[in-house]
Amino acid sequence: MHHVMFDIDGTLVKSYDFDTKCFIEAVKEEIGISLDGNWSKFKHVTDSGILNEIITSNGLQKQKEKIHESVKKIFVSKIEAYLQQNSISQIEGASTFLSQLRKRNNVFISIATGGWYESAILKLQYADIDFKGIPIVSSNDHFSRTEIMKLASKKVETDHNLAISYFGDGSWDKKACENLGYNFIAVGNRVEHHQSIYDFSSIDKAIEYIDL
Repeated sequence: MHHVMFDIDGTLVKSYDFDTKCFIEAVKEEIGISLDGNWSKFKHVTDSGILNEIITSNGLQKQKEKIHESVKKIFVSKIEAYLQQNSISQIEGASTFLSQLRKRNNVFISIATGGWYESAILKLQYADIDFKGIPIVSSNDHFSRTEIMKLASKKVETDHNLAISYFGDGSWDKKACENLGYNFIAVGNRVEHHQSIYDFSSIDKAIEYIDL
């Protein structure tokens, strides 16, 4: 029995670049702070985790709740506006791979993303990825990526002790998997790893890395 988790941006959907741009713009508009998009310098590379660190480092803790609410609202609005004006695509083969996994009676699927839930849903919908019935845990649930992934593991109700594999595209995904003891498979070319696929066009290779 196996539990397969997926990130979204850069893993299931080609959304990493515009997602970063929208986040930077939302933070700038709400609190006037400029970001360079280098997320690797943050301890928790999630929407809420990055924002928490920005708030703390700039002495804005008293306004934390308001800032989170406002930045998220602006960000989601920008994501939706972008998607309404631009076509986006899924990572090649993503839907087919998910469909193949759904057919297996020895596999459970979840999505564990560092993005906010509202924007995650929009991106999946516009990229035409069927996520019906797949548990989704996001930055709405926790600021820590490892905690998000742990929560996702609990979303799958089973009596079996499941091996867990995670498909992600960032160095923070790899680090989180190392901390949790999850099997990591890198998607794309943004992180070096001994288990790596460019996309899901080669289903056999992806299945091999899960060790099904």
